[in-house]
Parts: sequence; C-alpha cells; structure tokens
Amino acid sequence: MLSKCSLAVLAVVLSVAGTPARAMVCMDKSMTLDEVVEAIGAQKSCESAMKLFGDCQLTASGDVQLGAAVEKKCEADFMPGLNTAQQQAYKREMRVCDRKYRNKSGTMYLSFAAFCRAEVAQRYSQRALKAAGQKAR
Repeated sequence: MLSKCSLAVLAVVLSVAGTPARAMVCMDKSMTLDEVVEAIGAQKSCESAMKLFGDCQLTASGDVQLGAAVEKKCEADFMPGLNTAQQQAYKREMRVCDRKYRNKSGTMYLSFAAFCRAEVAQRYSQRALKAAGQKAR
C-alpha cells in the first residue's frame, strides 16, 4: 500500500505533467510563448515586431525569447550590409546590454536585458533603412 507521502508526491507529479503550456493574453487572444515568437517573426518590419514585443511582454525570463525574435527580425534589415568593424560595434553594444543587468537577481532583469538588446537591433535597423532611403515600417 502506498503511504500518504507517496500519494502526495504522485499527485503533484501527475498535476504538473498534465499542465498545458503556459499561455498569455496577447493581441486580444490567449497565446503560448512559442505562438508569440512566431507572430513576432511574421511581422512585416522591425518596428512592428518591436511594438508586438512591447504589447506582449511578460517582464520575466520569457521576454528573452521574444527579444531574440525581435533581434532576428531587425537584423535582417542591416546585418548583411555591415562591414567587420560595424559588426563588432553591434556585438559590443549587445554585450553592454548583457553586462548592464548581469549581477542583478530576478527574472525581470532578464527582461530588461532582452529589451535593451532588441532596442539596439531596432536602432541599427532604423539607421540602415534611413541610409537606404526607406522609411521604417
């Protein structure tokens, strides 16, 4: 016969195993983190991707994935046109964001770093589009 402690452990394991992926409300509907990442990637521009990131932010560690999706979207605007020195400058600015919150505890600081990195990518995108004569969408 199972002891009460074993039954309690089994109940916790089963309840955790049956828990669906965590959802959030974003764009007026319930979405998983992966769905929001996909929605950011599907945006037409860096600007709209950044807006969606702001609208759907968690202010927690989940923002790292969302911010990475924004970085990827924005980098498509400028990364191919950067020379080696410009790429190094971009990477340096990204490292500044990482170092800024490195010694802070709490998941909100991961979110702050993710936003910092996304904002750097957004600035580079804006500059590249301006230099190319295109308006940031």
